[in-house]
Amino acid sequence: MTKLLPPSEIDARLKRLEGWKREGDFITKTYHFKEFMDGIAFVNKVAGVAEKQEHHPDVHVRYTAVTLSLQTHSAGGVTAWDLGLARAIERAIRATAREGRTIAP
Repeated sequence: MTKLLPPSEIDARLKRLEGWKREGDFITKTYHFKEFMDGIAFVNKVAGVAEKQEHHPDVHVRYTAVTLSLQTHSAGGVTAWDLGLARAIERAIRATAREGRTIAP
């Protein structure tokens, strides 16, 4: 089983991941897009990243907002695996921006 991280370590690591926060037993971030389809393209990119890592976020799409929630379900909370996926997702959002998908401020 993957080891749960203590809240203090999660908080320290999240300082290096802009916009991510700890919410209970998850880490989350909401991304905002100017167009609905830009958010959907991002979700598809995240799905590819998640599949490669064999670790999948909870995804909530609400028009132009996409909220991702990460937790290692088998461990019942946040592990290093979740933080690694969050870093990979951040790389995906930068790639989405380079593709010309508009990310709202």
